[in-house]
Amino acid sequence: MAVVASAPGKVLMTGGYLILERPNTGLVLSTNARFYAIVKPINEEVKPESWAWKWTDVKLTSPQLSRESMYKLSLNHLTLQSVSASDSRNPFVEHAIQYAIAAAHLASDKDKEALHKLFLQGLDITILGSNDFYSYRNQIESLGLPVTPESLGTLAPFASITFNSGESNGANCKPEVAKTGLGSSAAMTTAVVAALLHYLGVVDLSDPCKEGKFGCSDLDVIHMIAQTSHCLAQGKVGSGFDVSCAVYGSQRYVRFSPEVLSFAKVAVTGLPLHEVIGGILKGKWDHERTEFCLPPLMNLFLGEPGSGGSSSPSMVSAVKKWQMSDPEKARENWQKLSDANLELETKLNSLSKLAKDHWDVYLGVIKSCSVLTSEKWVLHANEPINEAVIRELLGARDAMLRIRILMRQMGEAAGVPIEPESQTQLLDSTMNAEGVLLAGVPGAGGFDAIFAITLWDSGSKLTQAWSSHNVLALLVKEDPHGVCLESGDPRTTGITSGVSSIHIE
Repeated sequence: MAVVASAPGKVLMTGGYLILERPNTGLVLSTNARFYAIVKPINEEVKPESWAWKWTDVKLTSPQLSRESMYKLSLNHLTLQSVSASDSRNPFVEHAIQYAIAAAHLASDKDKEALHKLFLQGLDITILGSNDFYSYRNQIESLGLPVTPESLGTLAPFASITFNSGESNGANCKPEVAKTGLGSSAAMTTAVVAALLHYLGVVDLSDPCKEGKFGCSDLDVIHMIAQTSHCLAQGKVGSGFDVSCAVYGSQRYVRFSPEVLSFAKVAVTGLPLHEVIGGILKGKWDHERTEFCLPPLMNLFLGEPGSGGSSSPSMVSAVKKWQMSDPEKARENWQKLSDANLELETKLNSLSKLAKDHWDVYLGVIKSCSVLTSEKWVLHANEPINEAVIRELLGARDAMLRIRILMRQMGEAAGVPIEPESQTQLLDSTMNAEGVLLAGVPGAGGFDAIFAITLWDSGSKLTQAWSSHNVLALLVKEDPHGVCLESGDPRTTGITSGVSSIHIE
């Protein structure tokens, strides 16, 4: 029986760079772009002689990259050894497999034989990412189609992926694959961990909020193992907001203390993996997350300018060097940025409360403002509640403008294009459009897709305006759900964004 799990991509609205350090916060939205992991046995039956084997097979397939890799899994040490001729490795999936299997070994004290049988059947793992994780501009343009979301919609689900041509070095180097910046590695890692843990009987994705085998919720187990796998694959302990979003969905996030993963570093010294994972699962995970989503009648849009993406790690490295070389100015910039981030969060939460307390008035104001540019919104401030809604809308815009200024200043000081000039022009024109509340470069910035938050149904006008500037509006929307158990293979069930899933609140 195949198990299919999926995890969402993310958009970090606020908290870029600051989220790397506690106690700074970030607002992160999960999306309907999802990564899927399908786990099933390679062999339906276990041959009698195989019970004496010390190795079993693991097959990893990525159809979109036309890649297939074979591994041998040591049943004694729970480690993977590649036996493929190709040197194209996927460290995120490899670590996810090893640590999920180690957790299964740790959890199966009373039923080692059943787990051993699953291992002997081999593990067949397929990974698939929604098209929105990747850039398909080249395919659309080569087909002579207009740069519109409608053209994107004509592509087959899980279409083949374009590789960036050539290589470049430094802060502006592009990733191997042309991406849109939705956190594909975190979503992929989380989906593989969740699918394997469910397949091996460690967690129950149909009811993951209940306390599981390790004295915490199954969601928390998935989170800890996915964070560990992702950090080890990256070779560093990042903020973890992308993995947290992939597991739990949209949220306000404060990172965990990096020391919680110090135990994982012991793995390289030869300590058995199940002991390493045991230490991690017992560690003091002090991250903070609270529920967050956009206020009602507001919509997330993403526009891809067609630059092939940016390398976030190299940009983060440059910002850290600047912090060390000019700590006083860096502290001043970060404090102002933190204040602006908090102001935007406060305004959005206030709008959500106004919608709850005064729905009819809120609905009327949002509808009216959706067909006007922001400087005309005050024309509808003719009653106290109307005025309160418009005051918060304009306050949110002002906070976003301050965030953008401060992010640009940081980029200029660090010598990296956090908001490049081309993006500035695009964002300015976007924020001046009818019905647009705010726009920005998500996360670490650069040349990835920009985001915009629109009011009511003004998004269609925005996507048309973007198309006229050769900006491709993606099909991504906000979806507050995190990791989930799917009803089947998305290629055969028609699921491309978690629509027919068992969602986890």
